[in-house]
Amino acid sequence: MNIKRWLALVGAVVLLAISIGMSSLVNIASTDWGAVFDPEELLGSSMATSEVVLEDGDVDERIAVVKINGTIQDVGSGSLLSAVEYDHEFTLNQLQAIQEDDTIKGVVLQVDTPGGGVYESRQLYDAIIELQEARDIPIYVSMGSMAASGGYYISAPADKIFAYSETWTGSIGVIMQGINYGQLAEDYGIVFETLKSGPYKDIMSATRPMTDDERAIMQTLVDEAYNEFVNVIAAGRGMSAEEVRKVGDGRIYTAQQAVKNGLVDEIGDGEATLQALRQDFKLENAQVFEYGYADTSWSSLMSVKAAELFGPSAEERVLNKLLSDYEAPRAMYLYGE
Repeated sequence: MNIKRWLALVGAVVLLAISIGMSSLVNIASTDWGAVFDPEELLGSSMATSEVVLEDGDVDERIAVVKINGTIQDVGSGSLLSAVEYDHEFTLNQLQAIQEDDTIKGVVLQVDTPGGGVYESRQLYDAIIELQEARDIPIYVSMGSMAASGGYYISAPADKIFAYSETWTGSIGVIMQGINYGQLAEDYGIVFETLKSGPYKDIMSATRPMTDDERAIMQTLVDEAYNEFVNVIAAGRGMSAEEVRKVGDGRIYTAQQAVKNGLVDEIGDGEATLQALRQDFKLENAQVFEYGYADTSWSSLMSVKAAELFGPSAEERVLNKLLSDYEAPRAMYLYGE
């Protein structure tokens, strides 16, 4: 490498350092430290929450916006070189914070997800139900480009569901998939030796085909999760189980189709959802806010900047997490697996 290229490289590094430093100083200077939780709460949480005002208004009658973006999968809260699109723990913490805040009189749940894990979807659903029972405040859902499978599961208990004209929703059902590379291994002369305590201990093994008995056993798990999905929609939408099953065969629906079959109430974007909540519950003067991360330390700011510059995308992180932490096939409320 000649001297000109070395100088160009050094110049780029200097500019990058200046950029990171300036961004960090701006973030620190603009932080509303009064909105950050007190030290005792910060000690009990690795990433506490602050509040970001979206629309000024009455601070005693507020509307909280909670975003569910990305695959509903608990993949942690990110690290130095990897940001997460969906932070499961942070989302649950937001719902808990709303439950404890009497100034919040309504919630807009912005849902843009293909779904995710059965377990995580149920956790979100339970948190929403707990919030409704504890506070008796309206929850309106605003669906983004997609609110499918687990995304619809968590939307079902809402007081009203809005979908954008181009939203895809539905995909009601459960999927469980595994990989069988036994034939590939055999072609290369690889032999798997398995010791097991019972005939079904290696059920859905990646090294051999499933037997009919094993398939029947696993189908009962899928059917049970599907039945629970049906019950959730029936309770949330005031439909019978038969009505839900007619539309819940796994297919995806457009917003217009979802309105016709009773899965969605109205066509409208996020602003229409917010305005409807204001009008329906006399919250025209309410302040609108969303939660943000309260950790504004230097290490946090550096992590965010480094993740933006060098880290993998959210999709790559989820895929890497699933592959590296693979233990067994999982039942998923997920569209497009």
